[in-house]
Amino acid sequence: MNRSKVEEPVISFSPKRYVCQKAHEPIPIDGRLDKPVWRRAEWTDPFVDIEGARKPQPRKRTRVKMLWDDDYFYVGAELEEDEIWATLTERDSVIFHDNDFEIFIDPDGDTHNYYELEINALNTVWDLLLVKPYRDGGPCVNGWDASGIRTAVHIEGALNDPSADNRFWSVEVAMPWRILKECAPDGRPPVPGEYWRINFSRVEWRVEVKDGKYVKQTDPATGRPYPEDNWVWSPMGLINMHYPELWGYVVFAENGTPDRFTPPPDEQIKWELRKIYYRQRNHFAETGTYARDFAALKGSDAWSIEPRIETTEKLFLASAPASDGNGRWYIREDGKVWRE
Repeated sequence: MNRSKVEEPVISFSPKRYVCQKAHEPIPIDGRLDKPVWRRAEWTDPFVDIEGARKPQPRKRTRVKMLWDDDYFYVGAELEEDEIWATLTERDSVIFHDNDFEIFIDPDGDTHNYYELEINALNTVWDLLLVKPYRDGGPCVNGWDASGIRTAVHIEGALNDPSADNRFWSVEVAMPWRILKECAPDGRPPVPGEYWRINFSRVEWRVEVKDGKYVKQTDPATGRPYPEDNWVWSPMGLINMHYPELWGYVVFAENGTPDRFTPPPDEQIKWELRKIYYRQRNHFAETGTYARDFAALKGSDAWSIEPRIETTEKLFLASAPASDGNGRWYIREDGKVWRE
């Protein structure tokens, strides 16, 4: 069990929301988002810096559409780009060493057992399963295979050609429910009105042209490439995508219903328990014990819950009543949240 310090995000709790409409026909996956079927889907808000409003707006626009049907969850992304390049061709390479587009999916919102998918402009894929976030000692299951996934990339310009009139590249993904349901509530696809926690990221490296090829710009002070930019749909408040509690809400709709989404009150309860988790982990890292008294964790924040906190030498459990008065929400030292 990892009991190391956990960075608390500097952000207000307001994840993005998206209503995912149901497609009326199967979608041919060719990387193009100008097909009539995609007209049913709205664009997300343009991506922002992963740290949120503290950092400048991205210099290149990224946006996403989503649809679903009985067999697949569909994602279409458009990445504005005048420097379209990629080098990695082997599946399950560390794709973010190239510019890439990334998908993160936590079906049941407990922050454990979630999926990550990365794609570069060569349509090379890295798919993996996270048992727990890295902060909680969770291994990355690199051997997990999203069997049946279909992906394609369309390039408006030319790949690895600095002389081309490059405008954007787009990604189209069809992820089968028979794979995604493995970590879903009750082991099944969503039904209309249910929501999953999902986020998207774009990695963008600084490049220059040398000898007619794109190469990463090097920082003279370190001799290494400059750090990459990370642009996301729902901001994280820190440079780390593996905080699933901050991913967006995607609600699945059918025949236009629902047409909007407001997270239920329990989501605020879970967030306040999450803040207790951050502070308990940091308290343990500093003192070697978990705090028994809520007063030691409250800080100056406003709270809507009066949590019950139970501790042992190496464990803690915090809980608060659910909003409907039936049962309680719990969180423990490895970050898992659940209701009973």
